[in-house]
Amino acid sequence: MSNLVRFGVSLEEDLLVKFDNHIKKHKYTNRSEALRDMIREELVKKEWTENKEVTGAITLVYDHHTRELVTKVLDVQHDYHACILSTQHIHLDHHNCFEIIVTKGKSKEIEELYQKLKSIKSVKHAGFMMATKGKDLP
Repeated sequence: MSNLVRFGVSLEEDLLVKFDNHIKKHKYTNRSEALRDMIREELVKKEWTENKEVTGAITLVYDHHTRELVTKVLDVQHDYHACILSTQHIHLDHHNCFEIIVTKGKSKEIEELYQKLKSIKSVKHAGFMMATKGKDLP
Protein backbone atom coordinates (compact mmCIF):
# COMPACT_ATOMS: atom_id res chain seq x y z
CA MET A 1 0.00 0.00 0.00
CA SER A 2 1.59 3.23 -1.10
CA ASN A 3 0.00 5.98 1.02
CA LEU A 4 -0.62 4.00 4.18
CA VAL A 5 -2.17 6.14 6.94
CA ARG A 6 -2.44 5.01 10.55
CA PHE A 7 -5.29 6.17 12.77
CA GLY A 8 -6.76 5.22 16.11
CA VAL A 9 -10.23 3.88 16.74
CA SER A 10 -12.06 3.88 20.06
CA LEU A 11 -14.55 1.07 20.65
CA GLU A 12 -16.48 -0.36 23.54
CA GLU A 13 -14.72 -3.46 24.86
CA ASP A 14 -17.68 -5.74 24.04
CA LEU A 15 -17.72 -4.51 20.44
CA LEU A 16 -13.97 -5.07 20.10
CA VAL A 17 -14.33 -8.64 21.41
CA LYS A 18 -17.03 -9.30 18.80
CA PHE A 19 -14.85 -7.74 16.09
CA ASP A 20 -11.89 -9.90 17.11
CA ASN A 21 -14.13 -12.99 17.00
CA HIS A 22 -15.24 -11.94 13.51
CA ILE A 23 -11.57 -11.62 12.50
CA LYS A 24 -10.76 -15.12 13.75
CA LYS A 25 -13.85 -16.67 12.17
CA HIS A 26 -13.09 -15.14 8.76
CA LYS A 27 -9.33 -15.87 9.00
CA TYR A 28 -8.14 -12.27 8.69
CA THR A 29 -4.48 -11.82 9.63
CA ASN A 30 -5.13 -8.58 11.52
CA ARG A 31 -7.70 -5.91 12.37
CA SER A 32 -6.56 -3.62 9.56
CA GLU A 33 -7.32 -6.23 6.88
CA ALA A 34 -10.76 -6.86 8.32
CA LEU A 35 -11.51 -3.15 8.56
CA ARG A 36 -10.36 -2.51 4.96
CA ASP A 37 -12.59 -5.34 3.76
CA MET A 38 -15.61 -4.00 5.65
CA ILE A 39 -15.06 -0.48 4.27
CA ARG A 40 -14.80 -1.79 0.70
CA GLU A 41 -17.97 -3.82 1.17
CA GLU A 42 -19.84 -0.67 2.21
CA LEU A 43 -18.42 1.24 -0.77
CA VAL A 44 -19.68 -1.48 -3.12
CA LYS A 45 -23.14 -1.25 -1.54
CA LYS A 46 -23.02 2.52 -2.06
CA GLU A 47 -22.28 2.04 -5.79
CA TRP A 48 -25.36 -0.18 -6.00
CA THR A 49 -27.65 2.24 -4.16
CA GLU A 50 -26.50 5.10 -6.41
CA ASN A 51 -27.36 3.13 -9.58
CA LYS A 52 -23.79 3.20 -10.86
CA GLU A 53 -22.43 0.82 -13.47
CA VAL A 54 -21.56 -2.30 -11.52
CA THR A 55 -21.10 -6.01 -11.98
CA GLY A 56 -22.50 -9.04 -10.22
CA ALA A 57 -23.71 -12.60 -10.50
CA ILE A 58 -27.15 -14.17 -10.43
CA THR A 59 -27.54 -17.87 -9.70
CA LEU A 60 -30.55 -20.05 -10.41
CA VAL A 61 -31.45 -23.64 -9.61
CA TYR A 62 -34.34 -25.18 -11.52
CA ASP A 63 -35.68 -28.42 -12.99
CA HIS A 64 -35.20 -28.12 -16.72
CA HIS A 65 -37.96 -30.68 -17.31
CA THR A 66 -40.59 -28.27 -16.00
CA ARG A 67 -42.74 -27.30 -18.95
CA GLU A 68 -41.81 -23.95 -20.53
CA LEU A 69 -39.46 -23.01 -17.66
CA VAL A 70 -36.26 -22.91 -19.72
CA THR A 71 -38.02 -20.85 -22.38
CA LYS A 72 -39.21 -18.35 -19.76
CA VAL A 73 -35.71 -18.07 -18.25
CA LEU A 74 -34.18 -17.51 -21.68
CA ASP A 75 -36.85 -14.99 -22.70
CA VAL A 76 -36.09 -12.87 -19.63
CA GLN A 77 -32.36 -13.11 -20.29
CA HIS A 78 -32.88 -11.97 -23.89
CA ASP A 79 -34.89 -9.00 -22.64
CA TYR A 80 -31.83 -7.98 -20.60
CA HIS A 81 -29.10 -9.03 -23.04
CA ALA A 82 -27.35 -5.65 -22.75
CA CYS A 83 -26.41 -6.28 -19.11
CA ILE A 84 -25.54 -9.99 -19.38
CA LEU A 85 -21.87 -10.70 -20.00
CA SER A 86 -21.98 -14.47 -19.75
CA THR A 87 -24.03 -17.42 -18.60
CA GLN A 88 -22.91 -20.85 -17.51
CA HIS A 89 -25.30 -23.77 -17.37
CA ILE A 90 -24.36 -26.72 -15.15
CA HIS A 91 -26.21 -30.04 -14.98
CA LEU A 92 -26.50 -31.04 -11.31
CA ASP A 93 -28.36 -34.26 -12.00
CA HIS A 94 -30.89 -35.60 -14.51
CA HIS A 95 -33.46 -32.94 -13.61
CA ASN A 96 -31.78 -30.05 -11.82
CA CYS A 97 -29.65 -27.36 -13.37
CA PHE A 98 -27.55 -24.58 -11.89
CA GLU A 99 -27.14 -21.43 -13.94
CA ILE A 100 -24.72 -18.57 -13.29
CA ILE A 101 -25.41 -15.26 -15.02
CA VAL A 102 -22.59 -12.71 -14.93
CA THR A 103 -23.85 -9.15 -15.27
CA LYS A 104 -22.54 -5.63 -15.89
CA GLY A 105 -24.62 -2.48 -16.11
CA LYS A 106 -26.69 -0.07 -14.05
CA SER A 107 -27.53 -1.62 -10.69
CA LYS A 108 -31.28 -0.99 -10.99
CA GLU A 109 -31.44 -2.90 -14.28
CA ILE A 110 -29.46 -5.83 -12.85
CA GLU A 111 -31.68 -5.95 -9.77
CA GLU A 112 -34.74 -5.89 -12.03
CA LEU A 113 -33.34 -8.81 -14.03
CA TYR A 114 -32.74 -10.74 -10.81
CA GLN A 115 -36.26 -10.11 -9.53
CA LYS A 116 -37.81 -11.24 -12.82
CA LEU A 117 -35.75 -14.44 -12.93
CA LYS A 118 -36.35 -15.18 -9.25
CA SER A 119 -40.11 -14.78 -9.60
CA ILE A 120 -40.51 -17.22 -12.50
CA LYS A 121 -42.73 -20.04 -11.31
CA SER A 122 -40.78 -23.27 -10.65
CA VAL A 123 -37.38 -21.63 -10.12
CA LYS A 124 -36.30 -23.54 -7.02
CA HIS A 125 -33.68 -21.09 -5.79
CA ALA A 126 -32.17 -17.79 -6.89
CA GLY A 127 -29.16 -16.00 -5.48
CA PHE A 128 -27.57 -12.65 -6.08
CA MET A 129 -24.08 -11.29 -5.48
CA MET A 130 -23.25 -7.60 -5.78
CA ALA A 131 -19.80 -6.68 -7.03
CA THR A 132 -17.98 -3.65 -8.32
CA LYS A 133 -16.07 -2.91 -11.48
CA GLY A 134 -13.34 -1.85 -9.07
CA LYS A 135 -12.33 1.44 -10.65
CA ASP A 136 -13.64 3.55 -7.73
CA LEU A 137 -12.13 1.36 -5.00
CA PRO A 138 -8.60 1.86 -3.67
